[in-house]
Formats: sequence, C-alpha cells, structure tokens
Amino acid sequence: MAAVELNCVTKSFGDVQVIKGVSLAIRKGEFVSLLGPSGCGKTTLLRMIAGLEKVTTGSIIIGGTNSTRLPPERRDIAMVFQSYALLPHLTVRENVMFPLRMRRLGRKDEQQRRVDEVLEMVQLGHLANRRPRELSGGQQQRVAVARAVVSRPQVLLLDEPLSNLDARLRESMQEELIQLHRQTGLTTVFVTHDQEEALSLSDRVVLLNEGRIEQEGAPTDLYSAPATPFSASFMGSSNLLDVQIEAAKGAPCATLAPGSALPLEPGCAAAGPATITFRQEDVQLLPADAEEGILATVETRLFLGSRIRYVITAGAHRFRCLASPGHSFAAGQAIRVRIPPGRIRVIGRTLA
Repeated sequence: MAAVELNCVTKSFGDVQVIKGVSLAIRKGEFVSLLGPSGCGKTTLLRMIAGLEKVTTGSIIIGGTNSTRLPPERRDIAMVFQSYALLPHLTVRENVMFPLRMRRLGRKDEQQRRVDEVLEMVQLGHLANRRPRELSGGQQQRVAVARAVVSRPQVLLLDEPLSNLDARLRESMQEELIQLHRQTGLTTVFVTHDQEEALSLSDRVVLLNEGRIEQEGAPTDLYSAPATPFSASFMGSSNLLDVQIEAAKGAPCATLAPGSALPLEPGCAAAGPATITFRQEDVQLLPADAEEGILATVETRLFLGSRIRYVITAGAHRFRCLASPGHSFAAGQAIRVRIPPGRIRVIGRTLA
C-alpha cells in the first residue's frame, strides 16, 4: 500500500488552474522530490498533501485513509517550512518537544527520551538549552527538522528547507538529510527547484511543469534519459538541437549541416525533422586533423577549475561541452567533435 496517493488532483485559484490532474503514488519509506521551476505548482502540491490548501477536484489518500477533506492536524504528517518557523521564546529542547505536548504523545519521560534521541540524531544535543536567535541558520534548520520527526509522522514534508543556506551549509545539510532518512525510514516528500539537490537526495524525482508531471523516475533516469525537451533543458547540462534524421550507409544519423552528421544508434528514430539531446560531458573534442567526428569551431572557452566549458559551433548549431583540462583548445580554433551514438537521444519531432 502506498503511503501517499494523489488521484487526478487539481487546484484552481479563481479561474486559474495551477495543478492539472496530478496522479502520484509514493511508497512507504520512499524519498521523493518534487522538482521544477518557480510557479510549476510543486509547493502548492505539497501544501495540498499537508491540508494547508484545499483540493479542487481529485483525492488524497494518506496511509490508506481518504484525507482529502481532513484538516492538517488529523493527517499524521509533519512539515518543515523554508522559514523554519521556530518559536523564538522557547529553547531548542522546548521547540522540539512542542508537537509532543500539543498532541499529548506519550508520558513526560517518554517525551524527554524522544527529544533527546532526535537531538542527538541531528547533532544538537549540546545546544538543547539555547534559543533560536543564538543559533546559526544551519542549526535552526536542524531544529526544525528534529521538531518535525520527533512525533514519528507517517509522512514528512520538506518545502525548500535548504534554500536559505549558503553553499557549504547546504551541502552539509544534504548529507544530514540522507543520514536522517536512513535512520528514521520516514516517507519523505521534498520540494526543490535545485536539480542537484533532487538528484542527490531522492529515491525518485517527480519533475513538474506548469502544474503537470512532465517526467518521473529514478534520478539516474531523469539525468541520463530525459523524455521531453523540457526535461532535457531543465535537468541541467543537456544540449538540445533541432536536426534532420537521415540514413547514411543504412544507419540513422542526425544531420547538423551538409556533410556534417552525428551517427545514431540503429532504430532510434525514423527519418525526418527531430530534436536530439546529449549531455555536455558526453561531447568529445578532438584535434581538427582527427579521422573521426564532425568539423566544428570553438566559440568560447571558460576555465572552471577541474573542468573547462566550451561553446562549440557546428554549421548553424551551437552547443556546450564540459571537458577535462588535459586537452585545451582555444577560442576560434577548428576542431572535430565526436559524441558516442549511445549518448544521443531523440526526444521529439520538430514541429514545422
């Protein structure tokens, strides 16, 4: 049985429909990220699961119970907000204990034991008597997470909890969230606009676009096998090119310009206009006198430390490449480009 089920859920604000028939089943103990750009509906969807936004049509099942019309306090969920929402006049210990006292969960000694347990889990036992103003942003975030998990809810909801942290703290908190999920086994729904966060934390990623599910699957699937042009462009360092699929010596190829074609895997697409995608790191740059690859030119070169990002032009097409500093090419230099056929995906037919 799924821990959370969304059945053709919609949400409208006046005449504007922001969630458009979303159906999703989240397994018990699964860590699922709702990923997408600002305005795609991911936070609205999370708030509907929490009961903070009413469902316009459809149903939400939590733990086998139809929770569509239940108020938040009867859904056995906990939510961590972007703003932390800590009570400033209470200590760390009192903030974490607050939901146990409000819901009268367990005897006082049992409440103390559970609070001590989760504070150790988030490495804040030594700060139990401090107040929120005496803590760093990362420590406040950990208090908010501890307060959410102390009541052992069926579902933990996280609404962009790392967005207010600097890069170093965000990376540390990602590692702590992974460890916390392993320790608690809580079904977790995590909202983020950050592709790297979603890929690194999740068992499954649900990519939203304009109120609909664009693609869902394991992080490796969304990264390596985007199913649509939107998925390919949003999931980071993918190139998208409109090309002509033709046959060359019985095998399909993507023609970028006359005499310039990228070999494709057999049977991957029928002849005609199409859109192909490939990741920046799959582009191989070769000297201009190499015997394989298509002719191209380096437009720009950007040194990133462990990698170099190139912008390459081939015919009328322009795409990016991430390469190691081992073979360095200069802006304006003629080169050849090779992309392994198995790393090129045909994801759509080009519309005239």
